[in-house]
Amino acid sequence: MVRVGLTPDRLTLAGAELADQVGFEQVTVSALARHFGVKPASLYSHVKSTEDLKTRVALFALTELADRAANAVAGRSGKDALAAFADAYRYYAREHPGRFDAARFRLDPETAAASAGVRHAQMMRAILRGYDLTEPDQTHAVRLLGSVFHGYVTLELAGGFSHTDVDSQQSWEWVVDSLDILLRTRAIPATEK
Repeated sequence: MVRVGLTPDRLTLAGAELADQVGFEQVTVSALARHFGVKPASLYSHVKSTEDLKTRVALFALTELADRAANAVAGRSGKDALAAFADAYRYYAREHPGRFDAARFRLDPETAAASAGVRHAQMMRAILRGYDLTEPDQTHAVRLLGSVFHGYVTLELAGGFSHTDVDSQQSWEWVVDSLDILLRTRAIPATEK
């Protein structure tokens, strides 16, 4: 069998697609070899291990998500930027559930520092500058937003909101509105509260 075209980039993209189909945890060199109809040994000249493959898929997902979020928030500020960032995150998770999981794969510190994860944090901090938050409140806000977005999206993808008649989109908008109100309130100096 001719294996023309197998490259690290092609294997990474195939791993990302496989993650969306069967779940990120199921992405292995063996599963990818089955996908291409080759023996696992033939892939080791392109990826070192399943850990290496998962790292590549995680980096791909982080970059893809950062690009999508950057496009969404471009030219926006305040609540509009917050909502655009949140929506980009949510819609990416819906469209690419396996890649969404991959984006939270634990990377070693050096790899994480060189990844698009840094861009995510920079975008979130840029959005928060519109709320006039200073440290340590800005770091608290980054953690809050990440936790809320991730938690909501994870529960929604798992069907956690399907047991009620209230549309999850309405709840999502309520959450984003509430976060905006909270951030604006936190930005008011304590002497003015």
